[in-house]
Amino acid sequence: MGKSTIIPFGPHHPVLPEPIHVDLVVEDERVVEALPQIGFIHRGLERLVQTKDYNQFIYVAERICGICAFGHSLGYAETVERLMGVEVPRRAEYLRVIWHELSRVHSHLLWMGLAADAFGFESLFMHCWRLRERVLDLFEKTTGGRVILSVNRVGGVARDIDKGMLDHIVTVLDGMADDYDQILRTFLSNHSVRNRLCGVGVISNEEARNLTMVGPFARASNVAYDARMLGMGAYGDLSDFQPILHADGDCYARAIVRGREVLQSIDIVKETIARIPEGEVLTKVKGNPGDGAEACSVLEQPRGECYYFARGNGTKFLDRMRMRTPTSMNLGGMAKALAGCDVADVNMIILTIDPCISCSER
Repeated sequence: MGKSTIIPFGPHHPVLPEPIHVDLVVEDERVVEALPQIGFIHRGLERLVQTKDYNQFIYVAERICGICAFGHSLGYAETVERLMGVEVPRRAEYLRVIWHELSRVHSHLLWMGLAADAFGFESLFMHCWRLRERVLDLFEKTTGGRVILSVNRVGGVARDIDKGMLDHIVTVLDGMADDYDQILRTFLSNHSVRNRLCGVGVISNEEARNLTMVGPFARASNVAYDARMLGMGAYGDLSDFQPILHADGDCYARAIVRGREVLQSIDIVKETIARIPEGEVLTKVKGNPGDGAEACSVLEQPRGECYYFARGNGTKFLDRMRMRTPTSMNLGGMAKALAGCDVADVNMIILTIDPCISCSER
């Protein structure tokens, strides 16, 4: 038995896209225990509901994290709409799904590019981010923003997308799907990728359930749960939605799940565009949330289920706004996956879990 040593991993580690800090207890080259340290970039955003009214706070919510920006503004808006009993126009619900699934595509492409870069696979990194630029261009053409979209409102969305632009989105996604399919096959069949990911950081189905893991991290361990299955908003109109699953529970399985979810999201956007109804996109909201009124909602962010809670106090300022992010739920699984691995595999395990520290350290 070797002598235990504590190695600080992060918060500014060159292979990590997020400022995560993990204390690794190691014996020789093997990790015995991993202790995540949370709080490095805490900003206290939830307290701003006391100084920003419920309409203004939607802009704060989408700044919790740049990659998850649209999802946070959507989750917040849906929660306040439930709090106030607001009925959202059906067309607005469809537009929200379109933008949210495009956000998932851009998030997963960003992840795949960063994972490829960690391997030293720089050409694949460039190709992934080249495709991601097409999604950001669609955001810019439909909302005016590329990362922070500022299009959600309590009661619907701020702007519509005309038929010509909807057709353009389908054309762009059709072209992307062909390019992406080649990229995904290259990524998953590459010998170096398989050598680094297969059999590494394994989490069994039972462990995933006991640790209440969510998102692609859980679905790679064959946990058949995706918040989109609940049929919130326009998701309820999708034909036969089934989550992408894999049974191996290792880093390679997590790469497969995220990789295939990109193609699934493209199909969802195309189906939503084909079914989108005519009508208004914004309901005018009057009044304030009732004193003591409470509401909650769940949303499938790119990294998993995000839970939102709000409580009113009779004024335009909310009494409480709280969100439980997917990374917060996955930290236990991350610590489990790291325990027993080689030190050289730590960065790849964390990358395939894809933690979003900005979301967790609000």
